[in-house]
Amino acid sequence: MRKVILLVAVVVLCILPGCIDSGGAADEEQLDGDMVEIESGGLTYPAYIAYPAEEGKYPAIVLIHSFNGLEPGYMDMADRVAAEGFVVVAPEWQTHEQSPPDATVEALISDSLTYLDTRTDVDPSRFGLTGFCAGGRYTMLFLPQMSEFGSGVAWYGFPYSGGFNNETIPADVIEGLEAPLLIIHGTRDEASPVGDIYRYATDLDAAGKYFELKVYQGEPHGFVIEDGRLSGSFVANDAYEEMVTFFQRTLD
Repeated sequence: MRKVILLVAVVVLCILPGCIDSGGAADEEQLDGDMVEIESGGLTYPAYIAYPAEEGKYPAIVLIHSFNGLEPGYMDMADRVAAEGFVVVAPEWQTHEQSPPDATVEALISDSLTYLDTRTDVDPSRFGLTGFCAGGRYTMLFLPQMSEFGSGVAWYGFPYSGGFNNETIPADVIEGLEAPLLIIHGTRDEASPVGDIYRYATDLDAAGKYFELKVYQGEPHGFVIEDGRLSGSFVANDAYEEMVTFFQRTLD
């Protein structure tokens, strides 16, 4: 009988709040999420929008997904960021072309800001930009060229790549960078070698541009998304916190 009582007690304790790891899941009562349409270049792009449920004026983030598309993990991340007090829009930039020209993506980002301007829950003086993989390159490329953004976070980007169509490399537009930039990368990134990131950081420093760099030992390219889902690893959660804290500091 004593063994049965002890077993019941253990089961009860394990279902109490805090005993189960939720993986940082957002509180559904604190946010809402919808699919919306953004008009850009005469075309319509679907986009995921996540926002706090409570009325107010919030900073807004444009989230640019990787070359693998708007996977569920990015929508989960948008939900988590929204629960922190941000409006997040994630346009599907590959809707009409798998590898669009940079100008097409730039226009879509700009039109995403136009959409955000129409929302009553957005503070248009506090915009941030973040992107992953190809989206990381877009963050490095467009943050220096779009003055609407107050800061940006580039996840495993490509500072010396001209992209799909061999266009402008982000390192060539460093002089235009005025907004703070956080760079997140892994040392085992084969697609974008960490040596290029250290070189880019050196170039930013030489140009007197403010940046922060967080490098995770042993992490590969795309470490925050695993099989399309938001990773629950320690590193992924730590990198997420780095991004949110950075936006809270720079968009305050």
